[in-house]
Amino acid sequence: MSSGADDDGSHCSTPDSDGEIAEEIAIVSFERKMETAEEIAAELADRYETIDILEYHGDVFEEFWGEYDCFVGLMASGIAMRKTAHLLDDKWDDPAICVVDEELTWAIPITGGHHGANQVAQDLATMGAVPAMTTASEAAGKQGVESRAKAMDAHVVNGDSTVKTNLAVLDDNLGPVARIDGPRAVLVGDDVTVLKRNTDNGVVIGTGSVSGADAEAFLAAWAKALAQTEYEFADVEFIATATRKEDEEGLLAAARERDLGVVTFDKETLLDHEGPTPSKSKELIGWPGVSEASAIAGSREGELVLEKLSYENEVTVAISR
Repeated sequence: MSSGADDDGSHCSTPDSDGEIAEEIAIVSFERKMETAEEIAAELADRYETIDILEYHGDVFEEFWGEYDCFVGLMASGIAMRKTAHLLDDKWDDPAICVVDEELTWAIPITGGHHGANQVAQDLATMGAVPAMTTASEAAGKQGVESRAKAMDAHVVNGDSTVKTNLAVLDDNLGPVARIDGPRAVLVGDDVTVLKRNTDNGVVIGTGSVSGADAEAFLAAWAKALAQTEYEFADVEFIATATRKEDEEGLLAAARERDLGVVTFDKETLLDHEGPTPSKSKELIGWPGVSEASAIAGSREGELVLEKLSYENEVTVAISR
């Protein structure tokens, strides 16, 4: 069985953090569990380009190894582990594997957590499964560099570097992602992770708000702003804001609703990319206007296509490319 979805800007319609396309999913199921497999395929159909259902037999993983970006094993984790252990070679090239029980109680990434399995587990949460993340950064409730890359619609160029940079994430020593505009030549060490954008023609929404603004206000503000440009939500790479807004529940909920990542910038970065519209916050607390500065800081060209727009005195929005 196979089901497909058009490229609608969902999280798996762009290259995964390792630079491979995380679009093709195979659900491996025993015959007696086919009904559950079909339910999973139907639930996830609009999030992936292709979802196939493969009936389990002893060599099914070996037969289809390399043809899919992620296997969803509808089976005990021990079966999936024994049948794939001899096939594993390199985490940057191997397909991801996530197992889920027939009752959809647990979704457990067992390989390739940062390369598709964690995301599949999170998707299965919409069916009631509890994602059991064991990758260190996620287990600690922190955003690893691969997750940051995904949020920015980018991928990791030098995968080996993530061992050291993710340790820095755990120790709260990594800091914000730095942006370097080119053309430039950059010499980096093996403890610097290089991220490269997946697309070159999208836009970044920069947004600020009063404390406590709800998701509906953010969604309405973003829609109003986009309506004044030639762009749509499908063209948005990610939402940009200030670090002091990173815990705004309404903003995060709105971004999840639109399946967009949220990238935050510190005060120094925003001051370096200050927009043209005067802001009272700079006089009061030393921060430049968040919406314009974050949109400029996150975009490739740093060109505003829409200067700051205010919605209901709750949310501000700017758009840059």
